[in-house]
Amino acid sequence: MNLHAGVSETRSPFFSPEHELLRDQVRRFVEEEIKPHADAWEEAGFVPREVLKRMGALGLFGIRYPAEYGGSEMDALATVVLAEEFGRSTYGGVAITALVHTDMASVHVFNGGSEAQRARWMPRIVSGEIITAVAVTEPEAGSDVKGIRTTARRDGDAYVLNGTKLFITNGVHADLYCVAAKTGGDGSRSITMFLVEKGTPGFRVGRALDKHGWRASDTAELVFEECRVPVENVLGEESRGFYAIMRNFQNERLVIGAMAMGEAQAALEITLGWVRSRRAFGATLWDKQATRQKLAMLAAKVEAGRQLVYATAWRVARGEDCTREVSMVKAYCGELVNEVIYGCVQCHGAMGFMRGTAIERMARDARVQAIGGGATEVMLDEIAKRL
Repeated sequence: MNLHAGVSETRSPFFSPEHELLRDQVRRFVEEEIKPHADAWEEAGFVPREVLKRMGALGLFGIRYPAEYGGSEMDALATVVLAEEFGRSTYGGVAITALVHTDMASVHVFNGGSEAQRARWMPRIVSGEIITAVAVTEPEAGSDVKGIRTTARRDGDAYVLNGTKLFITNGVHADLYCVAAKTGGDGSRSITMFLVEKGTPGFRVGRALDKHGWRASDTAELVFEECRVPVENVLGEESRGFYAIMRNFQNERLVIGAMAMGEAQAALEITLGWVRSRRAFGATLWDKQATRQKLAMLAAKVEAGRQLVYATAWRVARGEDCTREVSMVKAYCGELVNEVIYGCVQCHGAMGFMRGTAIERMARDARVQAIGGGATEVMLDEIAKRL
């Protein structure tokens, strides 16, 4: 079993040579500019801005955006490549910092923004000068988007926002926030998206949140207290915010699935190296049939998950409605990465429980993959509706 044969070593019918060049570029960046330094970022609780600007300079923040904004106009498969390779870095906090910016927050600006809003923000988003966050989740509303309580009332040439957002990735250090608020109406017609800049009076970071995993990712509570936002900062149409959120959830969930499979593959590779060198009872752990077979089955499941991600991204790139399949990706891959890393920790024995080892950090990082972006239970209901 050659678990060291990563995905780019095996030619896939889904990817073009351009996709493979992107994979090689991201993998080099991970090896040279993330892995040697990311332990310090875990301690600091955020990824330094100069690192994010370097990602922007390499084109990693614009792979899906038009050339007029500095992008390279690639497709959903390119997004999967980026997410998978960042997942393979073994630093989930670094990966999610970048991926929230590229595929969960800035997409609101591009998809919903006016020409003027795009012209103002997209070039600096693509370059990494501006980092974005999306603020939907609240203390009492996560996947239940209709349940948010933050309000925005019209007052002359502005809207006045009041409310609290919670668990917001990039929340401490972002420059531009895509904020969901209730503007009246019922159900799915009650929500509008707003662009809120850091430093806007009435908007503040309530507290930075201390997390179980993803520790290189800054996460925050955001507070809006009579925060005045100009009417021109409405993102998309008033009362259409719910639909924008639902649309962008599809991209987010595909990205998280790809990231999870990159993490799972890296965990298997690390564990294979461990069991081939670790000796117990007169032989290596690899010599034990139970160990070999356990890793073989996990490798088969990861391959199945990876192909589900690839096939779904291929269909998304062709404009198909893949809500059911994307929900399957999120549910299956979010659970699978936890199963894989649980098994990998077990193979490491006590060493897998020690802080400072990659597999221990990855176990903490993986847990949220079955929660963030739509919990497994929510995804399974989405699938069930479409059976």
